[in-house]
Amino acid sequence: MTQFSDLGLAAPIMKALAEEGYVTPTPIQAQAIPYVLAGRDLLGIAQTGTGKTAAFALPILQRLAADRRQPVRKSCRALILSPTRELAIQIAESFKTYGRHLGLRVTLAFGGVPLGAQIRALSGGVDVVVATPGRLIDHLDTGAIRLDQVEMIVLDEADHMLDMGFIHAVKRIVRSLPHQRQTLFFSATMPREIGQLAGDMLRDPARVEVAPVATTAERVEQRMIFAEQGQKPALLVGLIKEVQPRLMLVFTRTKHGADRVVRHLEQAGIDSAAIHGNKSQSQREKALAAFRAGKTRILVATDIAARGIDVDGVSHVINFDLPNVPESYVHRIGRTARAGADGIAIGFCSGEEKAYLKDIEKLIGQKVTPMGSPVELPAARPSSPSTAQRPAGHTHSNRRFGGAGAGAGNSGRPQQGRPARRPQQGQRTAAAR
Repeated sequence: MTQFSDLGLAAPIMKALAEEGYVTPTPIQAQAIPYVLAGRDLLGIAQTGTGKTAAFALPILQRLAADRRQPVRKSCRALILSPTRELAIQIAESFKTYGRHLGLRVTLAFGGVPLGAQIRALSGGVDVVVATPGRLIDHLDTGAIRLDQVEMIVLDEADHMLDMGFIHAVKRIVRSLPHQRQTLFFSATMPREIGQLAGDMLRDPARVEVAPVATTAERVEQRMIFAEQGQKPALLVGLIKEVQPRLMLVFTRTKHGADRVVRHLEQAGIDSAAIHGNKSQSQREKALAAFRAGKTRILVATDIAARGIDVDGVSHVINFDLPNVPESYVHRIGRTARAGADGIAIGFCSGEEKAYLKDIEKLIGQKVTPMGSPVELPAARPSSPSTAQRPAGHTHSNRRFGGAGAGAGNSGRPQQGRPARRPQQGQRTAAAR
């Protein structure tokens, strides 16, 4: 089974996949989707970066579309639990992308924002709710949601639920679910307590297991510059002027962050373009064509939008913000050093991102060499929300940049535990968002 067309997905879903350029499923998608379509419970052992979001989103959309019905008020038909708001947002975006031609309703429920808008969205009933455990408990306590109509539940990154102290909230949520349901359970590891939870939740589950991508390309040499978030725009401008890249990919964490980077580069007289989910298909195609042709040398992208980027000749990959998913680092920097060429991958690491760097180095099994800034950095401005993620792969050291000195940086770990992880970004694969 080598193509999505072999999986028996409905025409509207296939159309959405074709629009995203996805043809070939990842191993976990090829293994898991048939089991989910058949109604089996599933135990998936897989890290982020393997495409697991699409492995559950596609068959859930298929089953909801095949049995269209009006959801009961204050209820949902499919419930996806995520340990973090960032991952919840990414999962919801995946459902909306793959289900764009189905007319299904997808709602987010996570903390840190007022309850009102979420309560209103839930009031009429929805097809899919993507939620963090704590906020879902809030809605249960106020009666804003009922779970007795849930047909399918996904527990994503269960081991991180345990790490973040959500296991008791998850158990309470499970007690509110109907006995007759389909349960999909995903975890990168299986500590004892997670194994017990899986045993309680699953009935005769199918088991699929895939290994993560954990190595970086040999021809990419990696470097890291330490700078505060507010210093990064000036650092990027100075770096571009110093290295004069043939083609450079710059990764940001958010769509708005990508636009901010482009505006800053334009103010500095540097031509660039952004590619992300808020751009129309024609805008993305135009930007990518200009980049591929070398008319635009700097392309700023989010991870999700960059999944279809497979361009030879990329000399530099810049992680404007480090990815909060270590596997994303591998995939990002792997977009340089193609077709036997060398490549350079440089990350900008703020104090709040040092924990991400530690996770990345643990995954790839090596230290990323620090380097000094090629420019005099201004005093750090108050930082706006982090905008970018790192590329994937190794990078070539640029000796002109001077020594391996590390600049200033705080050591605090980002709030709310480990941030959301992103799925792999392979071309023509529906890597989980």
